Amino acid sequence: MADQYALGYLLASVLGLVVVYVLFSKRNGGKAKSATAATTTATAAVNGECRSTNGDDADVIIVGAGVAGAALAHTLGKDGRRVHVIERDLTEPDRIVGELLQPGGYLKLIELGLEDCVEEIDAQRVFGYALFKDGRNTCLSYPLEKFHSDVSGRSFHNGRFIQRMREKAATLPNVQLEQGTVTTLLEENGTVKGVQYKTKTGEELTKFAPLTIVCDGCFSNLRRSLCNPKVDVPSCFVGLILENCQLPYVNHGHVILADPSPILFYQISSTEIRCLVDVPGQKVPSISNGEMAKYLKTVVAPQVPPEVYDAFIATIEKGNIRTMPNRSMPADPLPTPGALLMGDAFNMRHPLTGGGMTVALSDIVVLRDLLRPLRDMNDAPTLCKYLESFYTLRKPVASTINTLAGALYKVFCASPDQARKEMREACFDYLSLGGVCSTGPVSLLSGLNPRPLSLVVHFFAVAVYGVGRLLLPFPSPKRMWIGARLISSASGIIFPIIKAEGVRQMFFPATVPAYYRAPPAK
Repeated sequence: MADQYALGYLLASVLGLVVVYVLFSKRNGGKAKSATAATTTATAAVNGECRSTNGDDADVIIVGAGVAGAALAHTLGKDGRRVHVIERDLTEPDRIVGELLQPGGYLKLIELGLEDCVEEIDAQRVFGYALFKDGRNTCLSYPLEKFHSDVSGRSFHNGRFIQRMREKAATLPNVQLEQGTVTTLLEENGTVKGVQYKTKTGEELTKFAPLTIVCDGCFSNLRRSLCNPKVDVPSCFVGLILENCQLPYVNHGHVILADPSPILFYQISSTEIRCLVDVPGQKVPSISNGEMAKYLKTVVAPQVPPEVYDAFIATIEKGNIRTMPNRSMPADPLPTPGALLMGDAFNMRHPLTGGGMTVALSDIVVLRDLLRPLRDMNDAPTLCKYLESFYTLRKPVASTINTLAGALYKVFCASPDQARKEMREACFDYLSLGGVCSTGPVSLLSGLNPRPLSLVVHFFAVAVYGVGRLLLPFPSPKRMWIGARLISSASGIIFPIIKAEGVRQMFFPATVPAYYRAPPAK
């Protein structure tokens, strides 16, 4: 019996040791796994595991805090979304474009609750355009009679405007602005899970959210996986700031139909006038060796209004001359779960008409209204399918402004072709007629009447008017031939732009299935 007790005691002791060993091993193994997870988060993120090196959660990541990114951050933050904005440089930008907001864009700014961002930056009100050609000029006013007295265009320093919007977005407790450079979109099985970025101090971090919106501007490094980028660079802007002078028409933008291409003037502060000289092609005269100064003095200066001539020459001699490529890119998205493109990263047009910010702000209104009913955005494929309606709903405003910008630039440029010369002359004379011939095109230009069909009607009305000028009072075979070529030239200008915009989405959006897409069930 004693032997049995001894054997039982031995077995119980061994069993107890085994249990203690197993429990101890599990406990230490868990600690080891936790340590390993903490040191391999970045690797796990690239492989698609949703772990973030900076713990706070976000509903939306916005890459870029320019006009589109800053306005979007405030808009989504105001709707209660947790927004994390990553911007390469949070100091005040210094650009020579993005300085004119059309009245239609200002209305969108009001709709987003951002109208106070044009206050306290010495912004100037804009009531229309003055058009100059060969010593003649005409004044084209915005049709603002039906709107509140505060509604007009605004011109300003681009950087001041952006800083005001960044500051306003940053006042919201659920919006975080961080300076950093996004290097990669993190994907898993075709779904964007977040971003990898480098902080201001050089630290590599990852951030995850159900939706990543890329707004990193015209030089975007991230757009290639989210759209089919077909970037065209038809010309470059040469920018100067004139001081101590006054434009012929106060509170109006000035467009000079010069040779070889247009020159723009508009006031950006109470003491400064922005001048943008369009130079066709991608190569401009060198600034460093004096070729640019010579070009501006000999080719451009004789064509500017006499009221600003002296200031124009004085600015050239000071040497503060800058250049910027004018880029055009139709929207051609690749719908990607977990990600969306906005702003110039998504869609660009020639900046001649100053419509870029209007398109961006209008897009934000469309996206805001689509996202508002959604409480949960974690089902990325379903969200992506739903947001396909964004690409159709944005079309009335975006396609009208895009098409007008591209078409007007080609019409306003000088050409040795006689038919194109007649089209340019007809455009100036048509706008000078007043009435609907003036208010119609200007309402399209200003974003107040975003109707693609109205744009096409006015464009071909200009062409028909040009043919009428040729054939009256007595047609001749040569004039009839030029008239036929004028119609052909007009078609060759506008139809390729419309094709790139999408005929069905532009003119018949109600026939696109995504137009009727309802929010996912809650």
